[in-house]
Amino acid sequence: MSPRVPHPDPPVDRPLRSDAARNRERIIAAARRVYARDGLDASMASVAREAGVGIATLLRHFPAKADLVAAVFADRMDAYFEAVATALDNPDPWEAFTGYIEAACAMQAADYGFADVLTTTFPTAKALEQRRNEAYVAMVELINRAKATGRLREDFDPSDLVLIHMANAGVVNATGHAAPESWRRIVAMLIQSCEAPARGPLPPSPDHEALYRAMLRSSPADHATPAPDENA
Repeated sequence: MSPRVPHPDPPVDRPLRSDAARNRERIIAAARRVYARDGLDASMASVAREAGVGIATLLRHFPAKADLVAAVFADRMDAYFEAVATALDNPDPWEAFTGYIEAACAMQAADYGFADVLTTTFPTAKALEQRRNEAYVAMVELINRAKATGRLREDFDPSDLVLIHMANAGVVNATGHAAPESWRRIVAMLIQSCEAPARGPLPPSPDHEALYRAMLRSSPADHATPAPDENA
């Protein structure tokens, strides 16, 4: 019997030094502004410039873009989940369903970055994806309740909500500040198309795994190269 090798003690999360903590908060605040304005296509370098830190400092705190996105949008994903939970409390299933769509699309319109987050998956951002999955489970319940009343067309699929978010994100990003209320019209059209009785059958819904791959392919990649940086 081989001797037992003692396991090293687990690493201890030590608090950041005050200057490092300030840099981290500065980066997150800058990323909120940049992503809200430019969407997730904004580079890590542009976030570093907005924060007034070197790219190496940014990458020490957030080695991958998904890490930064998760830190910036955790509270918004929580609010997104709360929008679904609030809808489930509505005793009118159709009103709950339509109200949720309007609320979620309004969140996209208010923040270009979040418009992208709802249509992008980040496999390494575990907490963010867990919250998204919790919201998805609640959305399926919302859909089933609306169908049970006969108000939601029977061939509506949960993947259609993803497509609605994708369509709205496209409108939000295309119209920008030039026509900022355009999203309301397209969302109203989409909601009306969901209501029963349906005027005709829909084409088959996309395969759920294929739709996940589409969201994965749209994940932002940023290959910024760290440069020498004296900042903490």
